[in-house]
Amino acid sequence: MPTPSSTVADGGNRHCHSTLALALSLLVVPCFALLAESGGIPTTLDGPFPPVTRAFDRSLRQGSDDVPLTDPRLAPRVQPPAPEQIALAASADADSLWVSWVTGRAQVGANLAPLDPASVRSEVWYGERSALDADADAYTHVARGSAEVYSQLYPYPGLLNYTSGAIHHVRLRGLRPATRYYYRCGDSSIPGGGGLSEELSFTTLPATGAGSYPRRVAVVGDLGLTGNSTATVDHLAHNDPSLVLMVGDMTYANQYLTTGGKGVPCFSCAFPDAPIRESYQPRWDGWGRFMEPITSKIPLMVIEGNHEIEPQGHGGAVTFASYLARFAVPSKESGSNTKFYYSFNAGGIHFIMLGAYVDYNRTGAQYSWLENDLHRVDRQATPWVVAAWHPPWYNSYSSHYQEFECMRQEMEELMYKHRVDIVFSGHVHAYERMNRVFNYTLDPCGPVYISIGDGGNIEKIDIDHADDPGKCPSPGDNHPEFGGVCHLNFTSGPAKGKFCWDRQPEWSAYRESSFGHGILEVVNSTYALWTWHRNQDAYGENSMGDQIYIVRQPEKCLLQPTSASSLNCSPGGCPSPMSSDSSGALPTFTSGQLFQKIFVIILFVCDRSKRTKWFSHVLDQLALLRLHFPFLW
Repeated sequence: MPTPSSTVADGGNRHCHSTLALALSLLVVPCFALLAESGGIPTTLDGPFPPVTRAFDRSLRQGSDDVPLTDPRLAPRVQPPAPEQIALAASADADSLWVSWVTGRAQVGANLAPLDPASVRSEVWYGERSALDADADAYTHVARGSAEVYSQLYPYPGLLNYTSGAIHHVRLRGLRPATRYYYRCGDSSIPGGGGLSEELSFTTLPATGAGSYPRRVAVVGDLGLTGNSTATVDHLAHNDPSLVLMVGDMTYANQYLTTGGKGVPCFSCAFPDAPIRESYQPRWDGWGRFMEPITSKIPLMVIEGNHEIEPQGHGGAVTFASYLARFAVPSKESGSNTKFYYSFNAGGIHFIMLGAYVDYNRTGAQYSWLENDLHRVDRQATPWVVAAWHPPWYNSYSSHYQEFECMRQEMEELMYKHRVDIVFSGHVHAYERMNRVFNYTLDPCGPVYISIGDGGNIEKIDIDHADDPGKCPSPGDNHPEFGGVCHLNFTSGPAKGKFCWDRQPEWSAYRESSFGHGILEVVNSTYALWTWHRNQDAYGENSMGDQIYIVRQPEKCLLQPTSASSLNCSPGGCPSPMSSDSSGALPTFTSGQLFQKIFVIILFVCDRSKRTKWFSHVLDQLALLRLHFPFLW
């Protein structure tokens, strides 16, 4: 009598051939008509790819100046006590959401009296009907929260202090997933409605589960507030994302002196009057106003970068005051006790946001939290795990080369063991996408690392590569602003015994020095489309700088119980997808591999905007086949 496994396998062969015939006859032929038009998009199954560098376009400027605070997009548009700088943030799941805003005017000066945050209520009135189209009872719910005020203080002669307006945070609960809500925030007790915002709206994220995903996730880093930054945000808004990930370095307020209370640009200048780097906090207020048209409608999820450190007080003992006060993140909901790291779900994606400027050692609180968070992930409910932090672990540019090697050595094995799918970082002001990699070795089970620190900030674009002649940094360079120095020479491969490669590393698939942003579109539990858009391109349907389908292989890259040594792997990688294993997983049949490739072509070469209703239905049925008959894959 055959075992259950062999019965399934035998049945799988029979079903596979009939399904292949159906797919070939109904789907492959119509797609070839569109193949020539689309040009075809590669998948990670086709990798690893030969390294590609697109040289910096010397006809372009490396950067642009900051937008002044007098610009109408940055200047106050309402009078206190009306809310401004309104921003949304996701909670741990789709049934709740954070709303934040500022009331009152910030102050800059020597002797300041902070506002009383309790003097204005923190309320959000909301419902599923617009008050503009319904009666006065359209807002069926009200939620209340709290407010706080923070200060940036410099106990040194000539430096001016700052105290913020009242920063409000309110958590909405009991929301229905994938539902549009209308809301007003502020203080309803103020006569004449002057304490409430105008009516705004948002759509909640899809419910946690493998059958639903955010329409688009925008990813941007190192944004700043320059002319290039505004182009990035305009392009991002054009994409109409459901969620925005900001991987650190938001405003670059610490590139300004407090001199005269008006802010003086001071990129890489010395600070002779005080042993501290100043930060001009009104840049934060201008940034909040500039971003409000997006953040008041779409959740913005942030993680701290080095430009958020902003030391103050004697010896710079106090840090991150603005970051901690201004942003609401689901730290408590995700079991974290700090805003420096947290996690949340968006449909079938589990996002992990990590802090590179707090303790990341294996004996520390963040590592313990990460280990527990990864252990709790249900890959049936959230097949995709996407992580983000500010400084990249894999980077072939001279700037910040191997800067956070210590963090990589502490955390990479844990991320690899739990099969994190994609990692986003910033810090380097250029774009780079890696081949799947683990421990500097090509590995089909490693994450796809993407550096997206090209948002447009005042520090300009990075153009030098560590493998360019004469551009390899000294091992004594690139010290991190937190943590130790763990620079290393490579122990294997073409760069063995060297600190830098003499050509683009094999793990670097594509790099380009241009400003831009990225869009992640997860289609189902296996396929996701990643697109990087350059700012200089005319924005349109066919405008992109880099594009690839990231494909998960959970049947090959199994979750691992312990360390890399228990995988029967070399220090740099695990067995290839075609190798045999002793995990007890069912074998993959050649016909199943072909079916998978056909599915990739069908699903992605055929642009979703061009599908007929019938064709979309057939594709949906194929997706169900993949879920219910995994032995075909």
